[in-house]
Amino acid sequence: MRSRFLITLLVCGVAGAPEAPTAPVEQPAGTAPRTSAEPSTQEINDRFEQEIAERIVGRENEPAGKVFKNMRIEWLKTTPARQLLDIMNAGYARALGVRCTHCHLERDFSSDDKRPKRAAREMATMHHAINQTLRKMKDLKSEPGDRPINCATCHRGQTSPHDARP
Repeated sequence: MRSRFLITLLVCGVAGAPEAPTAPVEQPAGTAPRTSAEPSTQEINDRFEQEIAERIVGRENEPAGKVFKNMRIEWLKTTPARQLLDIMNAGYARALGVRCTHCHLERDFSSDDKRPKRAAREMATMHHAINQTLRKMKDLKSEPGDRPINCATCHRGQTSPHDARP
């Protein structure tokens, strides 16, 4: 379902899984652009997604809340684990223009040590409430199923929606 795919939250580590893949640290603002030899943010995120997907083979259709550690967003605990990886990569990361390591510790995705991860949970709660309200509105032209928002609605590839260009 389109709206479920667009829902975002934080992947919270694979239960019993080995360490997360190694990726270069994010390029600080104001530094020289990457060379063609360096992987892009999307390539790095795709690698994280693929490596985690390989670790959950055989469990990819189980509820994310049973496969991943530290899941806190109730309505996504029942999302299939593999679909959650897609949501994180194509939803959160792409919408904010960041690498997985913006929110997650490279070696412990389940950790809550990073502020952006905790903030993203709060944003997911806000996003969910907005979508519930949009579905209930009666005088909009669009059908309820065509109204959901997602991270990209405001962020448009930037970590701060204030920096996003329409």
